[in-house]
Amino acid sequence: MEAAATVDAVGEYEAFYRREQPQMVALALALTGVREVAHDLAQETMLKAYVAWPSLREMDRPGAWARRVTINAATSWHRRRGREQRAIARMRPGATEQPETEGQRFWAAVRGLPERERAVVALFYLDDQSVASVAEALAVPAGTVKSTLSSARARLAAALGARDGSVER
Repeated sequence: MEAAATVDAVGEYEAFYRREQPQMVALALALTGVREVAHDLAQETMLKAYVAWPSLREMDRPGAWARRVTINAATSWHRRRGREQRAIARMRPGATEQPETEGQRFWAAVRGLPERERAVVALFYLDDQSVASVAEALAVPAGTVKSTLSSARARLAAALGARDGSVER
């Protein structure tokens, strides 16, 4: 009987992986802007989900857990990268940057937002989550998501030079 339960759990995890892994890559890519890093972070998330699967499979929405893990990993990556970039800048000032497309400018501006705003924007716009789903993924009230989204939109409008305060996705 226990072997059948193990087979069921493996099949459930495989379905979860196929459904959620591409979403985690897209979320991590939006938060980091680096495709290789996005794949690595998504893979780390899915590995953590595999290890935690016996308890994770009992959750109503294990995908929300996976999104939170991916957001945390991207936040940690940003912190490490910021330290690395400051160290490199001290050694080699004046590096030039390549011109960006509108989409790259938008997501670069998103990556410059404070941690919570960055996560809310990515989940709401990229992952097309409802306010309630974003609140669940971040373990905050829906009102916090709404106010954070409003603040993020204002910052993005200012960063992107929007005249009427609106931000298109």
